[in-house]
Amino acid sequence: MAFNDPLVRLGDYVEACLGKMLDAQKNRGAFQPYLGNSNVRWGAFDLQDLAVMRFEQQEEERYGLRDGDLVVCEGGEPGRCAIWQGEVPNMKIQKALHRIRVKDGLDNYFLYYWFLHAGKTGALEPYFTGTTIKHLTGKALAELKVPLPPIDRQRGLAKVLRSLDYKINLNLRINQTLEAMAQAIFKSWFVDFDPVKAKIAAIEQGEDPLRAAMRAISGKTDAELDQMPREYHNQLATTAELFPDAMEESELGDIPKGWEVGAFKQCCLRVESGGTPSRKEPVFWDGSIPWLTSGEVRDVVVLDTKEKITPDGLDSSSAKLWPPMTTVVAMYGATAGQVCLLAKEMTANQACCALIPLAEFKAFIFIAARQSTQQLSEKASGSAQQNLNKSLVENHAYVIPTKKIAEKFEKATTTLLQRWIQNQKEITTLGMVRDTLLPKLLSGELRVSNAEHIMEKVWP
Repeated sequence: MAFNDPLVRLGDYVEACLGKMLDAQKNRGAFQPYLGNSNVRWGAFDLQDLAVMRFEQQEEERYGLRDGDLVVCEGGEPGRCAIWQGEVPNMKIQKALHRIRVKDGLDNYFLYYWFLHAGKTGALEPYFTGTTIKHLTGKALAELKVPLPPIDRQRGLAKVLRSLDYKINLNLRINQTLEAMAQAIFKSWFVDFDPVKAKIAAIEQGEDPLRAAMRAISGKTDAELDQMPREYHNQLATTAELFPDAMEESELGDIPKGWEVGAFKQCCLRVESGGTPSRKEPVFWDGSIPWLTSGEVRDVVVLDTKEKITPDGLDSSSAKLWPPMTTVVAMYGATAGQVCLLAKEMTANQACCALIPLAEFKAFIFIAARQSTQQLSEKASGSAQQNLNKSLVENHAYVIPTKKIAEKFEKATTTLLQRWIQNQKEITTLGMVRDTLLPKLLSGELRVSNAEHIMEKVWP
């Protein structure tokens, strides 16, 4: 039986205010970090590269954030929001954001999930102003009609959905750690050349260069190396032996002797751009083959795509099938230079460039491209739209190690990438469960107690 909860005016149950206008000439006070529209994701905040603005002492209360505040986008994707949990002290908000504090009778997490549902279903759109650029003004925000169940049911609904989001966020944090681990190994081996430099220093000091490289690779002391199981010790020694004990000059500076300054294409079976089947032919679309666009390259690991094409669509266009573990670089527009990894076979449009790697270079080319995002972006050129092209991507200069060292790196990082992909799949599944439960819990089609039983099966 569905609930018949009253619809109330949001402005009667919250205190809301917009953030501060950015004006370098007029603003006074001490520099403090602030959130802008781009920092707010659904249910989370992107806290990298935070900007700062001057705030005066008397502006602390007006623009500052407390734990539990709901931060809502006024523009961009109006209504997109997340709950602040004190991740950074003294955080403020800029004018593109609303800060919402609930009053008695309304749960902040219930309100967040209502916004999430309203955003997905288009229920917010009648309140937007503007045509090309849409806004959710303070006046419109106050007039939103929100269901108001009893507070206990609000909190029960939020508890069920938060448990799913907790697991999603946990997996996201694990994936950040996994990427950091893979990036750290890559940087040590292929950017800082730690094992090579350790050998050089050991030779100069009359010490064992192999032992020095083993310490550099493993991060272990001599005593810890001596205590390693013989099998792992021998594997480490085999890897250390592969690194040279000298450097040589190159156009990119000093590099390990025997390595070379090459191009991305040397690590690949082939490099290809995609294509688009004719939109005039319905038989080419709504098939089963995932078709990636450059905008979707924002996802570091791509599991699926919004649009799909048919085999006929594939054959009729310049689109090509790319295997799992292909690295893709976006070439056009706002995402030019962004990099993703394909978790399964798919194709793409002409704005995407595939680096289909040699077996021993799968992890290497992915992380090398990820580390080259800024450089690739800077290569983009064009008047109306900043673009890369296939030649610029495939010929991007990089220090290329020997195949044997690349094989060792592949072995060292494959497990990390595979777990990353598995976690991403679980994140997608949990998100689908949450999005299925949310409207049913809001409407009363599903009771909180029944949802908890479902949760036990999904996440024992």
